[in-house]
Amino acid sequence: MRRGASTATIAAAIIIIIIIIAGAAYYMAKKGGEKGAGEQGPYKITILTGGVGGTYYPVGTTYAKLLNKYSNGKISATGLEGKASVSNIQEICKGTANAGLAQNDISYYAYNGVKISAFEGKPQKCIRAVAVLYPETIQIVTLKDSGINTLQDLAGKKVVVGAEGSGTYWNARQILEAAGVWDQIVPVYKKFSDAKEDLKNGAVDAAFYTAGIPTSAIEQLASEVPIKIIPVPTEIYQKLIQNYPFYVQQTIPAGTYNGLDQDVQTVAVMSMLLVHKDVPKDIVYLMTKILFEHVDELKSQVGKTSVQYISLDHALDGLSIPLHEGAYQYYVEKGLQVPDEFKPTSG
Repeated sequence: MRRGASTATIAAAIIIIIIIIAGAAYYMAKKGGEKGAGEQGPYKITILTGGVGGTYYPVGTTYAKLLNKYSNGKISATGLEGKASVSNIQEICKGTANAGLAQNDISYYAYNGVKISAFEGKPQKCIRAVAVLYPETIQIVTLKDSGINTLQDLAGKKVVVGAEGSGTYWNARQILEAAGVWDQIVPVYKKFSDAKEDLKNGAVDAAFYTAGIPTSAIEQLASEVPIKIIPVPTEIYQKLIQNYPFYVQQTIPAGTYNGLDQDVQTVAVMSMLLVHKDVPKDIVYLMTKILFEHVDELKSQVGKTSVQYISLDHALDGLSIPLHEGAYQYYVEKGLQVPDEFKPTSG
């Protein structure tokens, strides 16, 4: 009898041990995706970019390579083609990715749950800023012989305004509203890369594209047919910033594209690098450090005029949402003064 009781006790003890081991294994597996820079195994960073014809894609994919090269095995990064600002933010908050590029204006609307229908009343509090990168230039492209020379000339025309709800869409709408012609155009909801043939054969009259300059898709179009870029004059800029303070004036230099023989005045927003708020502090600190310590390598590999703007001196220019605590730590160590509204928050 005692022997039976002893056997039962041993069996119960074994079962308890098995449960404890299984529970520990489950816990460790769950924690596997939450490693910081000092723990075993690389932390996986997925960076959402934009279409391959724009600037987000080469910037994001090159940056991912730099993270892999200089993190000493602490980060395993991948840059993926994304659908740009609105979609990238949504996917970060869904957990599909944990980093991405987005415009500063769209990031503000998303974080605060305003303006854009995708975010109205649904603030995306998961996102945090790492750095402001470079100006994203609003480029309004038409054929050289289209007869379209001003924003007002777009009235009654078929105008590609970007994918519906995209950053380009909102830039196009805001600019055309300021010019008083938004309700007079025929909007075509396409990415610029999908609209090039339509421009060439006259199926559409003009197209908006928000991207760093020079933009590959526009370079390709300009190599095939003569183009021009419609200016956004100062009076329209002044109207814009009354409601949308994120815009800055910018000039597209002559020679940026084949056949562009004089400077064109326009406006721009700023691109930002975002991460999910739950990415560990030490990982984001390392991401920020690698970005600025190897920024010259990034610039040379991407090779676009717009990315030459990226520097520690400009890292906070146009910031529109709070910083991640890891990025904030890096900037404090470098002596940068971070405005109170952009200091890390748990909200």
